[in-house]
Amino acid sequence: MEPLTDPFGRLHDYMRISVTDRCNLRCIYCMPAEGMQFQPQDEIMSYEEITAVVEALAPLGLSKIRLTGGEPLVRKDLDKLVSMIAAIPGIEDISLTTNGLMLPAKAALLKQAGLSRVNISLDSLRQDRFAMITRGGEVAKVLKGIEAAEAAGLSPIKLNVVLMKGINDDEIKDFISLTLNSPLNVRFIEYMPIGSASDAWRQTYLPLETVVEACHEAGWATEEADMPSGNGPSQNRRVVGARGTFGLIHPVSEHFCDNCNRLRLTADGHIKACLYWADEYNVRPLTSDPAAVQALFRKALGNKPHNHEMALALERKAQSNTPTVRRMSQIGG
Repeated sequence: MEPLTDPFGRLHDYMRISVTDRCNLRCIYCMPAEGMQFQPQDEIMSYEEITAVVEALAPLGLSKIRLTGGEPLVRKDLDKLVSMIAAIPGIEDISLTTNGLMLPAKAALLKQAGLSRVNISLDSLRQDRFAMITRGGEVAKVLKGIEAAEAAGLSPIKLNVVLMKGINDDEIKDFISLTLNSPLNVRFIEYMPIGSASDAWRQTYLPLETVVEACHEAGWATEEADMPSGNGPSQNRRVVGARGTFGLIHPVSEHFCDNCNRLRLTADGHIKACLYWADEYNVRPLTSDPAAVQALFRKALGNKPHNHEMALALERKAQSNTPTVRRMSQIGG
């Protein structure tokens, strides 16, 4: 069968699947403080429906799956979905993006079911600041989640840090210090205007040159580094002599759309070929028909723009398409 490609020749072999729009935190860049409308449970795809979509796409070259949310671990028995996807021929890698709070109870079970690795969101190492960013979270519980993931053999462990000016940019050196004696990969991510391109976002946005400057200030010599698994957009480096690595993901200042291989499936069953734009295609009514699923994904890819134009939003310039109004938690991180 013809692989999943878009009009620009980009091969899509990776899908991020949101299993819920709910979360046990309320991070400031992901959800509003109040007024969030969560979807009724009957509008959320079942594990069987999700598995049917993956089964339809695996013969077209889909080989990598990332489970997201909201917080995916608030979905009951997520290990069952991992096991169902892991049994599909052609699926080579299953990963998870999580805030880590529930990993101590679930990491070993997920690993046994077939989960390969985890990305854990951690935007501050300071309890007061972490509580502010997450609106009430406890950083100590996330650190225990990291320990649980390591004990379960989930590897590599990547820590996602959304860098925000005036909020956590003074912790860059603290985060990189975590990599000196531990095989962690700390990934600094530019703040994206998903669901919002307000002045508050523009004032908080920070390009990642700041990370390079912090290394110079600390007197750290750095070198390019390869990741043992995953082929994402991170530009990975290592402090010379360190066990771990750190990465730079700059979707706004230096977009990586030319090499995009990602599809997204929202918790309510909508295909998003691009995270930023509003275009969506509801695949849920078609899950019993593999050919129809394949056809709709090809249609979505056929309309995928070349890039997302977030930089134009930063500069308040006109854009060629309509940005999504969904928040990150409603799409899948």
